Amino acid sequence: MTSKHVLPHALQVPAIKKFSGKKIILASNSPRRKEILRTYGLAPDIVPSTFEENLAHGSFDDIHEYPVATATHKAVEVYERLVEQDPDNAPDLVIAADTVVLTHAQPSTSDVSYSVLPETNQELLEKPASKEDNLRMLLDLNGGVCEVVTGVALVYPILSAPGYAIKSIDERSLVYFADNPKHIVEAYADSGEGVDRAGGFAIQGLGGLLIRKIEGDYNNVVGFPAASFFTLLDLLVDEEPDFLDI
Repeated sequence: MTSKHVLPHALQVPAIKKFSGKKIILASNSPRRKEILRTYGLAPDIVPSTFEENLAHGSFDDIHEYPVATATHKAVEVYERLVEQDPDNAPDLVIAADTVVLTHAQPSTSDVSYSVLPETNQELLEKPASKEDNLRMLLDLNGGVCEVVTGVALVYPILSAPGYAIKSIDERSLVYFADNPKHIVEAYADSGEGVDRAGGFAIQGLGGLLIRKIEGDYNNVVGFPAASFFTLLDLLVDEEPDFLDI
């Protein structure tokens, strides 16, 4: 089976078969997210969201909710805009994601005794504003553990008000930075690779030199948790008979 959004190598599972003939949108211009989806056989249309991503961090009781809320706003903005532009050709599914990095995460393994470490405040890192800001982030992360959190939101049409449903997940991975010499960290910041990445590093690029190991989904650290995304699709197909059938 092939269609506009399903590539020939995609696994022939019920969720993917539902995509045949459907209008699938990725509300992001991130080349990493596009590449990850293509790796697993999906090629959605790209419609970047215009949402400003300016939610107040302090308004969330659990900071892990922040990227989920941002992804939800992105997906809803794109869905509503496309419906307004062409009501007769509304999208069948809008996919959005947002990735952040939380500093000073607690290791989940026994290689560090967190009870003997001084208390530190976690900082939520998005994309650095400059190379100088990137260096500040990396020096803070160096030799420590951070948590990469990606929120994914799906918006799709339903018959009841407001005309669409929202499903969301968050995926969390731990990234352990090596205790890198300062000149290595400075050289990486000067390369500019991390300027448009959450947390200021790209694990799939030169930034991988700074990292000694990860725990969790590698794709999540890159920017899109593909395994959890496909699990959510399977769940929707099983539990919501009208999913992608409106």
